[in-house]
Amino acid sequence: MSVMVTTHLLTRADLDALPDDGLRHELIDGHFVMTPAPGSNHQTISMRLATLLDQAVLGTALQVLPAPFDVVLGPHVVEPDLLMAREVDVTPDDLPVPPLLVIEILSPSTAYLDRGRKRDIYAEAGIPHYWIVDPNVPAITVYELIDGTYAETAHASGDQTLTVEQPVTLRLNPAKLLRRSGPGD
Repeated sequence: MSVMVTTHLLTRADLDALPDDGLRHELIDGHFVMTPAPGSNHQTISMRLATLLDQAVLGTALQVLPAPFDVVLGPHVVEPDLLMAREVDVTPDDLPVPPLLVIEILSPSTAYLDRGRKRDIYAEAGIPHYWIVDPNVPAITVYELIDGTYAETAHASGDQTLTVEQPVTLRLNPAKLLRRSGPGD
């Protein structure tokens, strides 16, 4: 991960002026954060979680989007690995309001940011649901925003299965998200 430090704080206009170089670009605290492409375990989990979430929102007014897709949270522009938002809030270019759910899948280059500053930004923006997935364990930790702070409400690792009820009902098994046999129970 690279952080571009400048003498002045950068804006969304500065971010939009960057050429498309294939990297994920975010704007956090007025600084560009650029990350390389994720690894295969990360992408496998992302694809399978996106599929499960997409099936869970069929027939609703919700939409699931994978990265890269800009989410504008005040002065910050972030690209969570996965997000769930109301369809009516999604524009062709970005999501200008907080989503209902953000999911970050840890990578060596982003783990400290996903567990630290980005988590704080998500809480400050009022995002009600935040999940962190660790592909190395594998594990899923579910957080809900309670009084402005994320509280862990569920956790599963390895072959354990957890059920989440919000923002959709879903059964998740971290190990099965990596196995070719399929993510479901």
